[in-house]
Amino acid sequence: MDDTDSPGPEPSPSEIGERVQTIRRRRGLGLDTAAGLAGITKSYLSMLERGQRRFERRGLLEDIARALGCSVADLTGQPYLPGDRASADALATLPGISVALYDATLDDVPDMPARPLRDLVDRVARANEHTAHSRYGAAGRDLGALLTDLHVHAVTGNGDDRRIALAALAEACVVACGVARSLGSMDLAVTAAARGQDAARRLQSPAVAGFTAMTSTGALSRLGARHRAQRVAAVALNELLDTADPTAPDTATAEAAGMLHLSSAQMAAKSGRAWDAAAHLVEAAEFAERTGERNTLWFSFGPANVRAWALSVAVESGDGPAEAERIEATPGYADALTAADRRAALHFDLARAYGQAGGARDAAALRHLDTADRIAPQRIRHDPVARELLVELDHRARVRAWELKSLKNRLGVRSQIVNG
Repeated sequence: MDDTDSPGPEPSPSEIGERVQTIRRRRGLGLDTAAGLAGITKSYLSMLERGQRRFERRGLLEDIARALGCSVADLTGQPYLPGDRASADALATLPGISVALYDATLDDVPDMPARPLRDLVDRVARANEHTAHSRYGAAGRDLGALLTDLHVHAVTGNGDDRRIALAALAEACVVACGVARSLGSMDLAVTAAARGQDAARRLQSPAVAGFTAMTSTGALSRLGARHRAQRVAAVALNELLDTADPTAPDTATAEAAGMLHLSSAQMAAKSGRAWDAAAHLVEAAEFAERTGERNTLWFSFGPANVRAWALSVAVESGDGPAEAERIEATPGYADALTAADRRAALHFDLARAYGQAGGARDAAALRHLDTADRIAPQRIRHDPVARELLVELDHRARVRAWELKSLKNRLGVRSQIVNG
């Protein structure tokens, strides 16, 4: 511990709050009008702009972006400049992914030779594993070329080879979406997810269709296109009704349906439909109880992930602290989450949940945020909500713990104004 500092009487605005105010004024919107469009009070919006409240819920970011007629990225400033070599390497992969998705379609591909299909399938599987562990530079390093080669095989191949290529292309698009979304390139994430859905439709695999739809809902929701995200999830769930059997020898389709229920629960919570969120969580839990812990395409569906998503839903609903305590009362609550990305997400949501306790649980929030960053630094350091939470913890801190200073350095968060 260091010396004790008392926060100044007025916190400095967050970067997001400053952007909200700038865009609102440029749009010619008063506080009353903008707040009404976002579904919040004038005083709450004013506090957000001045830094007296922070953007610790993704749904709030999406609501305000919609109200202001801008994208979520306009408010967050993403993608962020790289703060370390790993982030720089990861961000450097995005242009190649973008070019590949725009240069080839499933109806028209470049006239070029492609690498052997079996080698491409293996490479995609390794890239997906890298993404699951938040190693975005490794996942994206060859991804642009992989996407192009798989498009060539999917368009020019026949029979089984075409199906194998389509399945691998769908998985590669899931990887591309995951890398782009985590690094803050939301438009690219949506484009990659849509291409994956296109490949899944041509493959005519219910499981792959479900997983790619789940990927699209996540990308669209993070972009702020919540209406479209909800529509994609609802249509996909309806199409899986007759095939999602959690007792079948192959549970992949049931896993996909369960993941779509989880995504739907989170979107319902963001929209203030608590009853709908609860219903989707019940459906997901029933699937998970019967499938057990599974990990098709590294989606980590099972009871542990349902529990983790229930926490995320509670945070979006403003009920985080009580749910976090229930999670931590479960022995080995994170043991079944084999992917670093999912373990980090759980600890991050625990941090967000305890951050909602108004300062009473800030030590726990800081501990979990530090744990999340150590597990999956590239995931946390590119997340605007993580930065907002850290700014709030910094402002409320009465004692400058070294963990707080370390996290600020690692995430590139500027210091708050305090009295000397």
